[in-house]
Amino acid sequence: MTAPTTVLSIAGSDPSGGAGIQADLKTFSALGAYGMCVITALTAQSTQGVTGVHVVPADFVTAQLETLLADITPEAVKIGMLADAEVTAAVGRVLHRLRAEEADETPIVLDPVMVATSGDRLLDESAVAAVRELVPLASIITPNLPEAAVLLDAEPAGSVDEMVDQARALVAAGARRAYVKGGHHTGTEQATDVLADARGQVLITAEWVATRHTHGTGCTLSSALAALRPRRPDWETTCRDAKAWLTEALRHADELHVGHGHGPVHHFHDVWS
Repeated sequence: MTAPTTVLSIAGSDPSGGAGIQADLKTFSALGAYGMCVITALTAQSTQGVTGVHVVPADFVTAQLETLLADITPEAVKIGMLADAEVTAAVGRVLHRLRAEEADETPIVLDPVMVATSGDRLLDESAVAAVRELVPLASIITPNLPEAAVLLDAEPAGSVDEMVDQARALVAAGARRAYVKGGHHTGTEQATDVLADARGQVLITAEWVATRHTHGTGCTLSSALAALRPRRPDWETTCRDAKAWLTEALRHADELHVGHGHGPVHHFHDVWS
């Protein structure tokens, strides 16, 4: 048996297990990768919402990263909730060093987590500019429609054409690749995302799944990209495979019966019998 892909998540914790670090580690495991994590924030959170956020001090986030990276070089990195400007800057400094030291470019997936599915704000206002500074370091960014709008200081896209325009604008603003998620736009026949880079853009589609259990979908998709990219030939294939896997996790979400609000997707839909 060959060694599994090693993937690092830098993100916040969700006690309900549906989003954040917990969702990332489940996704890595479900897709055959070895997951590691650096925690940036603790949240008081359930399927019904977020009641509090406790940010991990930036110097301890740095200590977690430096201690881990001195021992293990991950084959891919996923960045999720960063909470405030100091933590974001600390992560950025370490990523700059990682970019400078690596022989082969490590895929870095940046999910600019700003608002939870419940509508709760998860990113301090002062940190938005700091997150924009991280964008050029990432191999791909994965904003949903509200997050893309915040990054561009624009209104959320209201159509697929506007999603394409915003994905292209994010690339023009410095992103290597932008994967704009259309889950907030229900006026299409299929669930449609847009993947754009300097060469152009493609639509990544799947059928809509009728479920209210969508807690952690953004965390899960970005983690799937990180877990799959080292074993896929290119980003388009990675995105299509990750979206197909997430669609099945959504399709089986109603089987879990977890919580009284927006429950989690079923990360182990093709593992548990």
